[in-house]
Amino acid sequence: MSKIQSELGNSSAIHRNKRKYKEYLWAYAFIASPIIGFLLFAFIPISYSVYVSFTKYSGYQAPVVTGTANYERLLTDDPLFWKTLFNTFYSALSVPIGMAAALAIAIALNQRIRGILFFRVMFFLPTISSVVALTLLWKWIFNSDYGLLNYFLGLLGIIGPAWLSSEQWAMPAMIIQGVWAGLGFNMVLYLAALQGVPQSLYEAAEIDGANGWQRFLRITIPGISPTTLFILITSIIATMQDFPRFQIMTEGGPNYSTTTIVYYLFQNAFRYMEMGYASAMAWIIGILLMLITLLNFWLSRRWVHYD
Repeated sequence: MSKIQSELGNSSAIHRNKRKYKEYLWAYAFIASPIIGFLLFAFIPISYSVYVSFTKYSGYQAPVVTGTANYERLLTDDPLFWKTLFNTFYSALSVPIGMAAALAIAIALNQRIRGILFFRVMFFLPTISSVVALTLLWKWIFNSDYGLLNYFLGLLGIIGPAWLSSEQWAMPAMIIQGVWAGLGFNMVLYLAALQGVPQSLYEAAEIDGANGWQRFLRITIPGISPTTLFILITSIIATMQDFPRFQIMTEGGPNYSTTTIVYYLFQNAFRYMEMGYASAMAWIIGILLMLITLLNFWLSRRWVHYD
């Protein structure tokens, strides 16, 4: 009897092992595609770019190792690198302005009034629209001769500037467009965060005599701080990598006033065919983004509340 039970137990164990083995096979089959895709289109190219950054490489001929020459040229002998880096941080002014505007709109759209869903959809609609189409639309709006913005300024008796052809006004115009472009996505995130703040906290604060501004500072801001950190980090990364808007609207001009670091990288790689130099620039940007992100996480311990 015991022998039969032992054989049955062994058979059951073998069956369980076969079923577990099949489950592992299916699991590996499902994760194989993204892993292979990451290796082929991310890890291998990124790893190769490290090597290329230490070479002189045009893309047509074999790379010639030059050591740290690309990095030395980048940091000590290329004033355009520092100018475009300044332009990139200048354009990043759209981040705090856009976050404040998105929060204000989210608070307004968090009200329980009739037809509020329509306004939420209208504010979010540009987020799912073509970046190229929206950028071309704004290029027309900023046109100094027949643009919509200067037309309305003219109705107020104000002579509008040459927005995209002026060194003084080109970057402010890009900041305005950048703020508008990011409103919809950030607004939705803030709206979700606002709805997650417990109403009981507001009720308790109101009973204690706190006014609206005090409730906003002491309850709303801490309650949505994790979302604020997420928006801050992702917006900075997106701004540092912003490329299509500047290519379409200004092509980096006038006189490099709107040439961002990524657009300058593109010019070096595909216009001047200096792949090695562009790879070195890409790694400098990557390291800079990593440092900024780590700094934000470190500072967030003082103002982000997860309770």
